Amino acid sequence: MRKIISVAHSPDADDIFMYYAIKFGWITLENIEFQNIALDIETLNIEALKNTYDISAISFALYPTIKKEYALLKTAVSFGEGYGPKLVKLKTKKLKKSFKVALSGKHTTNAMLFKIYYPEAIIVYKNFLEIEDAVLNGEVDAGVLIHESILNYDDKLQVEKELWDIWVELSGGNLPLPLGGMALRRSIPINRAIDYEKTLIKAVKIATTHIKPLSKMLLERNLIRVDAPTLEKYLSLYANKDSIELNKIQYIAINKLFEIGYKNGFYDTPIKAEDFLIPSEYEKLRSS
Repeated sequence: MRKIISVAHSPDADDIFMYYAIKFGWITLENIEFQNIALDIETLNIEALKNTYDISAISFALYPTIKKEYALLKTAVSFGEGYGPKLVKLKTKKLKKSFKVALSGKHTTNAMLFKIYYPEAIIVYKNFLEIEDAVLNGEVDAGVLIHESILNYDDKLQVEKELWDIWVELSGGNLPLPLGGMALRRSIPINRAIDYEKTLIKAVKIATTHIKPLSKMLLERNLIRVDAPTLEKYLSLYANKDSIELNKIQYIAINKLFEIGYKNGFYDTPIKAEDFLIPSEYEKLRSS
């Protein structure tokens, strides 16, 4: 009998791209059916707080809050390097210190960095697909665009501040900006957790090494919200060789994010990402 494991991810192009190597059957695990659920990132963060899904995409800024229930996975990660979410406003608008801004969710990485940098801003939360219109129609003074929205937005808008620049200033160096990662429920037996992580690593690897055929399949099935050129550009930013498995500099960046959050009162205790991974060394001990 096949066991169903829920894998929740956002509907943006990079998450769909990295997951669909499994959905299309390019990567499988014996007696396991990975069942995908696509939800916006803040909904995923909220569901992670409820311990809803076996495996879930999350904002890195959320992780210290769910560390007791979820282990941090080493794969399907999204970082910005010289780019990231954008704070936009109407070209004709001058922002006051207490400007009203739309963010994509309370628990997102961009929300934490924004709150630290703009402590007097008045924040409202919206689905990321609604933020651009909220700025255009004057409902808010500004909004932080994420996902594919950073590549194509209305000509009436201009960038007030790059979240990348905020990150560089707060982190004190040129570290990549940790945006989103994956987490796995701790109640899953460790041997199965190792198998699931290895399967996801393989899926992301095969996706990133077969970008053209997989992209074509996603576009033909209308699974992506953008056109082919935009998809190619977006995947080059957020679904690339650095998404396959966390590297040394990425760990440093995540730990810097956690340090910034702790120092600014977002977390009760300081943590290091390396202490909350699935202990893959167990597999070596099991087979020795």
